[in-house]
Amino acid sequence: MIARASLFATLIAAVLGRSVALAPALDGAKPLPVPRFVSLRSDRINLRVGPGRNYPILWVLTKKDMPVEIIRQFADWRMIEDWQGTRGWVQERMVMARRSVIVTGAIQPIFASPSRSAALVARAEPGVVAQLLNCDGAWCRIEAGHIAGWVEKSEVWGVFPHEVVR
Repeated sequence: MIARASLFATLIAAVLGRSVALAPALDGAKPLPVPRFVSLRSDRINLRVGPGRNYPILWVLTKKDMPVEIIRQFADWRMIEDWQGTRGWVQERMVMARRSVIVTGAIQPIFASPSRSAALVARAEPGVVAQLLNCDGAWCRIEAGHIAGWVEKSEVWGVFPHEVVR
């Protein structure tokens, strides 16, 4: 019986031709894709060499809300990568679905609407972490502190190039 179920699952995967791995569904919910972006839940998170508490701590992440990309999953552990390319394993409960981005490159202008000709709202320094409100096309609406506005998607890390966020 188990062999037949395994064969059936293999056939379904082959027929569907999935190019994205899916995380297990909890409570009948739709499986989550891998890779995907999430944010750090705390300002002190142990990044480990492997998926378990018995693995050594590689790094301690200290920026709550920082965006990270989940690139692998094993049980309740997630292999994440940060915007600088640092990879390691964290427990699932240490990340949250709420999205954020980090400003990369040089100082970035934040506009009142999604256009370079719009009024300038603020300028964001590289390394600023902002909540991701939505993205469509080449622009993302972000909020940092009490300032909200639009930034070009290519100037932040934490959202895929063709991703639409609502």
